[in-house]
Amino acid sequence: MATPQRPSIDSVTTIKEDGSRLILHPADVRGFFSRHRKWTGLLLIGIYLVLPWIQINGHPAVFLDVGGRRFHLFGLVLAFQDAWLLFFAITGLGFTLFFVTSLLGRLWCGWACPQTVFLEHVYRPIERLIEGDAVQRRKLDAAKWTGEKIFKRTLKQGTFILVSAVISHLFLAYYVSLPELWAMMTHAPSEHWGAFLFVFLFTAVNYFNFAWFREQLCIVICPYGRLQSALTDDNTMVIGYDEKRGEPRGKASDPDAGHCIDCNRCVQVCPTGIDIRQGLQLECIGCAACIDACDEIMTKLERPTGLVRYDSLNGLEGTKTRWIRPRTVLYSVLLLVGMTVATFAISTVRPANMSVTRMTGAPYIVSADGVRNQFLVRVVNKSDLPKQFSLELVGGPISLELSGFTTTVTIGPLGEQVYPLVMQVPRSDYVGKFTFEVFLHEASGDYSLNREIEFIGPDPRLLQADQP
Repeated sequence: MATPQRPSIDSVTTIKEDGSRLILHPADVRGFFSRHRKWTGLLLIGIYLVLPWIQINGHPAVFLDVGGRRFHLFGLVLAFQDAWLLFFAITGLGFTLFFVTSLLGRLWCGWACPQTVFLEHVYRPIERLIEGDAVQRRKLDAAKWTGEKIFKRTLKQGTFILVSAVISHLFLAYYVSLPELWAMMTHAPSEHWGAFLFVFLFTAVNYFNFAWFREQLCIVICPYGRLQSALTDDNTMVIGYDEKRGEPRGKASDPDAGHCIDCNRCVQVCPTGIDIRQGLQLECIGCAACIDACDEIMTKLERPTGLVRYDSLNGLEGTKTRWIRPRTVLYSVLLLVGMTVATFAISTVRPANMSVTRMTGAPYIVSADGVRNQFLVRVVNKSDLPKQFSLELVGGPISLELSGFTTTVTIGPLGEQVYPLVMQVPRSDYVGKFTFEVFLHEASGDYSLNREIEFIGPDPRLLQADQP
């Protein structure tokens, strides 16, 4: 059997010398960071579990109703036409990640990434409960297939499948709501084959990832580790080893040795199997397990903690860390500008939407009565109550004639209606294309929406020459 090679900064730590996969079993660790990371992870899992249950204005706190083309976010209702606001969400998330990474390194990966949160606080605890600690799990891997091994492996894998199914069903609830999800679950799969297929595939992906692929997602697929070289610098807070204090390594009784006794405890607890003493590596997710492991050893040896710690590369070299620097200033300015623009954009969102589009076919129609333009007015009521709307046109010649959407209309809760709007200008009054504004007034007067539209037609000289 091929033996795993010693972790090296020049190779992927989860690959053996013969090229086969090294299955990692990180040792348990306790300490300040592990404790707080655990509570942070459980809090995030709790938020994920309860959001579909919390009702705000009659809808879940987060409900992405794709079928109804409505997005409910903590009381704010966005229609499909408001999808442009996603630009601010995506860019804001990106710049926030850049800013946090430039200051604190891969804090997201180690503390808040769903991959880490579910793996470290759901799947690994189940594995430890059923198969034991890291030493017992490695022994079980090497053991022959006895009744005990078959029972433990079957129980573990079955529990993994069940947990993956629960996570997948709850994820679907964000898109169909819990009552609809329950209705789907109590009917035959053939009645909701699309949702059933989605849950089946999502469960399979979750199971494959958390039961076997695990840290390979961070190392092989996720590009974030490779981006950190561009997002960080020597002043970024990372997890590092104090080489000046720790080297040369030796026994605790050796007065000429550094503080590192080469116990490899930091390697044993690492979820990606690296040796943090070899420097910053793309496999490091910043989980701080090695800090707690090393501090535990230093405490037993009655030596100062912090041999492995959160610090910048400059700090580890004994120089001062600069928090204010060009990249942090730039990211801060971009975040501030983005937040300001996003706040203004969100403040313009109204409980209704209106769009005005030209009817398909000829862009305009010329008849003996005049020049006619035809439009479709789409009105979306995003509220949970029926609303009345009326249309008003501002601009254009006085002789402009209207038909279609000329009376007050009522649209039901979360309803959507399309109305024709036909405008005609007599030949004698048509002097060329012009613009006007369409105002949609809500009956209570709380708000109104407007769109600028262009009335088009032929060259007025040709139109006059065509008259008898």
